[in-house]
Amino acid sequence: MKNLAVVPLALLDVRPWHPGAFGQIGWAVLGFTLASALVYVVNDLADRERDRLHPVKRNRPIASGRVSTTAATVLAGLIAASLTCWAVAGPAWQWWPTALYLALSVAYSQGLKHVPLVDAFIVASGFVLRLVQGALLVGGRISEWLALCVFALCLMLALGKRRHEMTAAGRAHRPALRGYTLAFLDHLVVLVAVLTAVSYVLYLRDDAALAAGASFVTLLSAPCAVFGLARYLQLLLVEEGGANPVHVLFRDRATLVNATLWAVLVSVALLLSRP
Repeated sequence: MKNLAVVPLALLDVRPWHPGAFGQIGWAVLGFTLASALVYVVNDLADRERDRLHPVKRNRPIASGRVSTTAATVLAGLIAASLTCWAVAGPAWQWWPTALYLALSVAYSQGLKHVPLVDAFIVASGFVLRLVQGALLVGGRISEWLALCVFALCLMLALGKRRHEMTAAGRAHRPALRGYTLAFLDHLVVLVAVLTAVSYVLYLRDDAALAAGASFVTLLSAPCAVFGLARYLQLLLVEEGGANPVHVLFRDRATLVNATLWAVLVSVALLLSRP
């Protein structure tokens, strides 16, 4: 789900659209899906004892014992082999975002996940690498403002998840939470939400490759973006929810309607801008 949400953002630049572009995006999604799956299996193996202290994570297959450590290790090996086959199928220089993502994930798993702030920043950086991977494969330009917007949005969600975990499960299952307080996280989440909104508007103004007639349509998406951020903050800070962004997207009616409207506006603008 995360890869489907971020990698195709490279197609917001309509200039490299060609018959094979969507296939290349699908190839990038496949590669990052394999990389993400490998990271999740390895992390769940390493964190199985700590996950058993968490009211939700203790139900994960490895932590709950439904999947043995031997079976999980074999699965990780199969995923790693598949990822290797994926990488050798194309030029090596195109796969550096995936390789860097794996390197960051290893560093995260080996100790950086216990360092406050660094843990959330690494998670957000992984989503920027997904965007870069998609852009490399389709030959599109990587907008600095769009990359910053993706980073800030994902950082806000990562910090929001940590805030929810502090209120729901305490600090025992995630040592990095000892470096946070609720007030500190509240300030950080709002700060990063503002950065997300500003960078999105600047992307629309400076970098969006749109035809003149499509610019107004895309401008209408800005209020949708701001509303989405405000609604998430309301769920997180007022209603003490928002731990799982996917659940928010599909279960919160206001968020779902807003996201659909945003997607329609952006899609119309892109279609109007096709050369």
